[in-house]
Amino acid sequence: MTINDEISIVANKIANEGNKPSVALIKTKLNKKVPLPTIISVLKNWQHEPSFISLPEEKHTDVECKTDNPPTEKRSFEKDVRDELTSLKEEVLELKALIKQILK
Repeated sequence: MTINDEISIVANKIANEGNKPSVALIKTKLNKKVPLPTIISVLKNWQHEPSFISLPEEKHTDVECKTDNPPTEKRSFEKDVRDELTSLKEEVLELKALIKQILK
Protein backbone atom coordinates (compact mmCIF):
# COMPACT_ATOMS: atom_id res chain seq x y z
CA MET A 1 0.00 0.00 0.00
CA THR A 2 1.37 3.39 -0.89
CA ILE A 3 1.33 6.20 1.64
CA ASN A 4 -1.10 8.07 -0.64
CA ASP A 5 -3.49 5.11 -0.44
CA GLU A 6 -3.18 5.00 3.32
CA ILE A 7 -3.89 8.75 3.63
CA SER A 8 -6.91 8.44 1.31
CA ILE A 9 -8.23 5.44 3.23
CA VAL A 10 -7.90 7.27 6.56
CA ALA A 11 -9.59 10.36 5.07
CA ASN A 12 -12.46 8.22 3.75
CA LYS A 13 -12.90 6.51 7.12
CA ILE A 14 -13.02 9.89 8.87
CA ALA A 15 -15.53 11.21 6.32
CA ASN A 16 -17.63 8.03 6.64
CA GLU A 17 -17.87 8.77 10.39
CA GLY A 18 -19.37 12.16 9.54
CA ASN A 19 -16.26 14.22 10.30
CA LYS A 20 -14.21 16.45 8.03
CA PRO A 21 -10.72 15.03 7.43
CA SER A 22 -7.97 17.38 8.55
CA VAL A 23 -4.20 17.12 8.32
CA ALA A 24 -3.88 16.80 12.10
CA LEU A 25 -6.59 14.15 12.39
CA ILE A 26 -5.14 12.12 9.53
CA LYS A 27 -1.62 12.38 10.97
CA THR A 28 -2.78 10.85 14.28
CA LYS A 29 -4.40 7.86 12.54
CA LEU A 30 -1.56 6.90 10.17
CA ASN A 31 0.51 3.78 10.90
CA LYS A 32 3.83 5.57 10.40
CA LYS A 33 5.20 9.11 10.45
CA VAL A 34 4.52 10.97 7.23
CA PRO A 35 5.79 14.45 6.33
CA LEU A 36 3.08 17.11 6.57
CA PRO A 37 3.56 18.25 2.95
CA THR A 38 2.70 14.72 1.78
CA ILE A 39 -0.51 14.64 3.83
CA ILE A 40 -1.44 18.14 2.67
CA SER A 41 -0.82 17.25 -0.98
CA VAL A 42 -2.92 14.08 -0.86
CA LEU A 43 -5.70 15.73 1.16
CA LYS A 44 -5.77 18.65 -1.28
CA ASN A 45 -6.53 16.25 -4.15
CA TRP A 46 -8.64 13.82 -2.09
CA GLN A 47 -12.27 13.20 -2.98
CA HIS A 48 -14.52 11.20 -0.69
CA GLU A 49 -14.93 7.64 -1.92
CA PRO A 50 -17.02 5.93 0.81
CA SER A 51 -16.15 2.40 -0.33
CA PHE A 52 -12.36 2.97 -0.53
CA ILE A 53 -11.54 2.11 3.08
CA SER A 54 -9.14 -0.76 2.46
CA LEU A 55 -7.16 -2.33 -0.33
CA PRO A 56 -8.23 -5.61 -1.95
CA GLU A 57 -5.70 -7.73 -0.07
CA GLU A 58 -7.09 -6.45 3.22
CA LYS A 59 -10.62 -7.46 2.24
CA HIS A 60 -9.54 -10.83 0.83
CA THR A 61 -11.27 -13.95 2.08
CA ASP A 62 -10.46 -17.49 0.99
CA VAL A 63 -13.01 -18.52 -1.62
CA GLU A 64 -13.28 -21.99 -3.06
CA CYS A 65 -11.97 -22.13 -6.59
CA LYS A 66 -14.14 -24.05 -9.08
CA THR A 67 -11.15 -25.45 -10.95
CA ASP A 68 -9.01 -28.51 -10.53
CA ASN A 69 -5.94 -26.38 -9.68
CA PRO A 70 -4.04 -27.36 -6.56
CA PRO A 71 -4.27 -24.85 -3.65
CA THR A 72 -0.78 -23.46 -4.27
CA GLU A 73 -1.68 -22.51 -7.84
CA LYS A 74 -4.92 -20.95 -6.60
CA ARG A 75 -3.09 -18.85 -4.02
CA SER A 76 -0.48 -17.81 -6.59
CA PHE A 77 -3.17 -16.78 -9.06
CA GLU A 78 -5.08 -14.84 -6.39
CA LYS A 79 -1.91 -13.08 -5.28
CA ASP A 80 -1.06 -12.15 -8.87
CA VAL A 81 -4.55 -10.74 -9.39
CA ARG A 82 -4.42 -8.78 -6.10
CA ASP A 83 -0.97 -7.39 -6.95
CA GLU A 84 -2.14 -6.34 -10.41
CA LEU A 85 -5.30 -4.70 -9.03
CA THR A 86 -3.28 -2.83 -6.42
CA SER A 87 -0.90 -1.60 -9.08
CA LEU A 88 -3.78 -0.47 -11.29
CA LYS A 89 -5.52 1.28 -8.39
CA GLU A 90 -2.32 3.20 -7.57
CA GLU A 91 -1.95 4.20 -11.20
CA VAL A 92 -5.57 5.40 -11.39
CA LEU A 93 -5.12 7.49 -8.23
CA GLU A 94 -1.96 9.06 -9.65
CA LEU A 95 -3.74 9.82 -12.92
CA LYS A 96 -6.65 11.43 -11.04
CA ALA A 97 -4.22 13.64 -9.15
CA LEU A 98 -2.49 14.66 -12.40
CA ILE A 99 -5.82 15.47 -14.06
CA LYS A 100 -6.83 17.64 -11.11
CA GLN A 101 -3.54 19.54 -11.35
CA ILE A 102 -4.02 20.08 -15.09
CA LEU A 103 -7.59 21.33 -14.66
CA LYS A 104 -6.60 23.96 -12.06
